[in-house]
Amino acid sequence: MTETEPTLTNVVIRAALPPDAADIARVHVEAWRAAYVGIVPQAVLDRLSIDRRQQFWANRLTDPGESRTFVAICDGRIAGFAGTGRPSDPEHPEGTAELETIYLLPEAWRIGVGRLLIRRSTGDLAERGFSSAILWVLTENERGRRFYEAVGWQGDGRVQMLDFDGTPVEEMGYRLDFRGGSTGPG
Repeated sequence: MTETEPTLTNVVIRAALPPDAADIARVHVEAWRAAYVGIVPQAVLDRLSIDRRQQFWANRLTDPGESRTFVAICDGRIAGFAGTGRPSDPEHPEGTAELETIYLLPEAWRIGVGRLLIRRSTGDLAERGFSSAILWVLTENERGRRFYEAVGWQGDGRVQMLDFDGTPVEEMGYRLDFRGGSTGPG
């Protein structure tokens, strides 16, 4: 018997709960290992730990503060997640939020799950009164950049460098305005 591919007819998006931490951690690690090969040093990807990620997510989901995390459930299991919060740097005007993270298992790529997570996350931000959101994406992550652009985000000219074991990796900023209640294409 083979597993069926998730389809949009059997995807549920809901707020993440503390018991979801282990599944979110698994998605987080598997997504990094699939998406960042050749971008982030392999030694960094090899050292990723589901246990460490699980502790991070357990803490975040237990005491989220202003952060929100949503999960995508496909065929009864978590196949992706997205998290939002306030920007970590103070340069952004009041009313700006940040899409801090969005990751999917590779089998959930390109079937609409990411669009559903973005719609729910940005919709929640607009409902909470934010007027715009920013995000950071690794510049060499062309798949990720195409996705963000396809759902309405625009590069905003910001760049910064990350350090992965002494290897500099550039990331670039994107922005989405919620004018007229729009949170990007459906």
